[in-house]
Amino acid sequence: MERTLIVGIDGSEPSLHALDWAVDEAVRRATELRIVYASRWEQYEAHLPSNSLDRSSLQQHAEHLAAQGVERARQRAPQLTITSQVVPQDPTAALVEASRDAGAVVVGSRGHGTFTGLLLGSVSLPVAAHAECPVVVVRGNDKNVQGGLGQITLGVGDPERAGEAAEFALREAEMRGTDVLALRAWRCPAHEIPDYPTADSEAHVVRAENELTSALHDPREAHSSVTVRAHPYEGRARDVLVEASALSDLLVVGARRRRSGVGLQLGPVSHAVLHHSACPVAVVPHD
Repeated sequence: MERTLIVGIDGSEPSLHALDWAVDEAVRRATELRIVYASRWEQYEAHLPSNSLDRSSLQQHAEHLAAQGVERARQRAPQLTITSQVVPQDPTAALVEASRDAGAVVVGSRGHGTFTGLLLGSVSLPVAAHAECPVVVVRGNDKNVQGGLGQITLGVGDPERAGEAAEFALREAEMRGTDVLALRAWRCPAHEIPDYPTADSEAHVVRAENELTSALHDPREAHSSVTVRAHPYEGRARDVLVEASALSDLLVVGARRRRSGVGLQLGPVSHAVLHHSACPVAVVPHD
């Protein structure tokens, strides 16, 4: 049975977009959706008089927003099993804890507490960095968030560790009936540094093609109905993926889990796409 899909909300517009995306994803997965609202309201209550009429107002507000989220989700998908959870906890900690038993965690790109100039919220980035399951940050242009472009883009990093992200991307494509564009970026110093000794770029292309073949072999076997277009591209991976995201419904990248178990190592490519992608981004952990 599919694990529960978790979506974090805070009442902001980006979190409501994430909720809508999560509802559609739960329908595709035929799984339960759990709406989580987390807030540290107890730290404010501690400073109020015991007889204050406002002592529980923050908690009541949280419960009201969660109930509104459930109603919004039910209107979008009446057939879906939907539950809600309101917890007096830091939002990042609550969502990371929930990720231990979840199929995926969905968050918006920004929330109420984000400074206007920031591109990514103070919750979405650390959740993507520390969750124990795939995390989808719903961001980008409306047409990309709504889907229907017919393409999921997969960024293939180290081919020995790319299996989880590739499996996620092809499984998503199978559920949606879309194609997968798998990209492996390569760079040739001779093309970037003046007076660098001439090198045969064909060797770089062949190596990237072989790495793509290796990373995609097992997922292709498991999801043979999915059309996969695998392309090596010369350039920085972050630039190639952000450009491809403009024509994608979802961008999938992997993230390496630290051996210490404290979370994920989000490298420069993951950071770049989380901040600049034109479509939702799925960060898939791997060992």
